[in-house]
Amino acid sequence: MNKIAEYIKTSRRAAGLTQEEFAARSGLGLRFVRELEQGKETVRMDKVNVALGMFGMEAVPGKIERRDEEA
Repeated sequence: MNKIAEYIKTSRRAAGLTQEEFAARSGLGLRFVRELEQGKETVRMDKVNVALGMFGMEAVPGKIERRDEEA
């Protein structure tokens, strides 16, 4: 799971919100919230920032972290 997906899921649960409640409070669709928490790689960044904004965070450009590939 990617770091943003993990952060959103953990923070949402810590706030005591279901995915449905989080979607309603943030104005995002339930499908988007589910896909975001599952780590879908092709999500809209403006919507990601809405989700992160619920916890006072924002995604900003940065260096890509490279994963070691297994042979």
